[in-house]
Amino acid sequence: MSPLIRRCAVLLLMSCSLPLAAAPALMHGQFLPPDDLTLRDAQPEQQQLLQITEYSVVVGSQRQSNQQPIPVTSPVMIRLKGKPLNKGATINQVLLNFDGESKSLKKPVYDDKRKVLTLYYPMAQYSVVMDLLRNGTLYCQFLSYANGHVWADLHTGAVRAR
Repeated sequence: MSPLIRRCAVLLLMSCSLPLAAAPALMHGQFLPPDDLTLRDAQPEQQQLLQITEYSVVVGSQRQSNQQPIPVTSPVMIRLKGKPLNKGATINQVLLNFDGESKSLKKPVYDDKRKVLTLYYPMAQYSVVMDLLRNGTLYCQFLSYANGHVWADLHTGAVRAR
């Protein structure tokens, strides 16, 4: 076999083993947990990735006087602001609501008009979130999939152990 034919054959075999169109890598995909239930088996329809630059804590006190008995509630919320990182991201704010009473939490919701992501955490996670906010760069990520699955998280970047 001539060297030219051999080279062409090798190139043909190599091109057959390459994927036709590689999907773009998901920014911060390495911070997702294993997908044991294959809920994230396709590319997300939407990704919102925000680097947190500032936060404020709101501890409210609310009394609705038109109900009997009169309920008094004290909601805890953290408002996060930052800069969007990925192409097409429009997010500019994240509201973290902490609930100490419910048995289950509401799913994460991204409001495209207001550009606000709302997340719900149990009150037990408040100190963890505050530690993350105080100790370095923090990111918030929201992914939505065609099958209805949504994922949202707060995560640090890679941190070297001391």
